[in-house]
Amino acid sequence: MKKIILAEDDPGVQDSVKLILERAGYEVTVMINGDPLISNEYELPDLFILDKQLSGINGLDICKHLKKQEQTKDIPVIMLSADPNIRKLAGTACADDALEKPFSMHVLRDMVAKYVG
Repeated sequence: MKKIILAEDDPGVQDSVKLILERAGYEVTVMINGDPLISNEYELPDLFILDKQLSGINGLDICKHLKKQEQTKDIPVIMLSADPNIRKLAGTACADDALEKPFSMHVLRDMVAKYVG
């Protein structure tokens, strides 16, 4: 089973994304902030989904950190944000893809499948 780490502080988004992806056959671990990702306190997933606007460390900074680490540099990262410029911002952080909130759960599921099958 493919593993996904979702770093998202909005409980509604957490629940929706987790439910949709678990129904699609993925194992989802939810984190309410990026602290465990910065301190490497997690099991390596097959995909990261990061909210840009996390409390504490910005999701873009977490993405940059992950892409600089030898063990995580090749793991795909999808950024989520209500910012209409998220695609451009995600590109500067070396994210693999981005979705602007609100988004269709079908689009997210298809995007996840594109990266982890």
